[in-house]
Amino acid sequence: MPTAAAGPSKHKIDTATSTGTAERAARVERICRLIEHSDTPPTLKELARQEGISPHHLHRIFRAETGLTPKAYANGHRAQRLRQQLILSESSITDAIYNAGFNATSRFYENSEKLLGMRTRQYRAGGEGAIIRFAVGQCSLGAILVAQSQRGVCAISLGDDADVLTKNLQDSFPRAELVGADPVFEKLVAQVVGFIEQPARGLKLPLDVRGTAFQQRVWQALCDIPAGATLSYTELAERIGYPGAVRAVAGACAANPIAVAIPCHRVVRRDGGLAGYRWGIERKRELLRRESEIFLGGQTV
Repeated sequence: MPTAAAGPSKHKIDTATSTGTAERAARVERICRLIEHSDTPPTLKELARQEGISPHHLHRIFRAETGLTPKAYANGHRAQRLRQQLILSESSITDAIYNAGFNATSRFYENSEKLLGMRTRQYRAGGEGAIIRFAVGQCSLGAILVAQSQRGVCAISLGDDADVLTKNLQDSFPRAELVGADPVFEKLVAQVVGFIEQPARGLKLPLDVRGTAFQQRVWQALCDIPAGATLSYTELAERIGYPGAVRAVAGACAANPIAVAIPCHRVVRRDGGLAGYRWGIERKRELLRRESEIFLGGQTV
């Protein structure tokens, strides 16, 4: 007896979906390269014309794949080019601004301190004139360094060797005035260490967070994860409104320069397993263990 015609096989559907995903990723990759190789940021219409699709469709797939709009991606790349120009080029600051793709110096200077974290001349001079106070110490997780600019805490680093942590800070701002061994500032380090040892204390610090708009959005969402709780990278991407940008979210977590105060250790794989952590998987495991013991199961301290 003949049977009704079957629908398309699951294998064919999966193959079509996989092919469509790969094509979309390749298209977004081409768009990224177009943006990066343009002297000035191309408009949405110009990018869409290059790809032969509508501006609306381009905007939608780019945001779904990267977590950023094409404009935000262009702005982030332009800021990166400027940093490179200021550090590596001997041209004037004005030339560096134009070479990075800014078409008006006034527009750049309106946001220069937010973009660089300090005045432009200070950044070009490796932080010359900037004052960064820091102190190193020891906690149960190893060496710890806390650094603060005039705007707030700009680094909390964990590691095995305090000298290495200090050298990394010096490499970031070779001509800044680094002020160490300040008894008043060391109280801040003690506060951070106290939080690591006893998470129930909580930790509220003024932060000087430098990153792209997308990174800052991820980092803000990390701060909203309560101690004792975790999110997967997929859940975090959904929470910030970019469910297709899981890899970009993971990249933002990896780029976080401020351990524990921006708690990227609270993000795990979908199956609950531990993914990479800038300061070491074992430190991540221990931070989560301490927080879960205190805040889960109705326990109090």
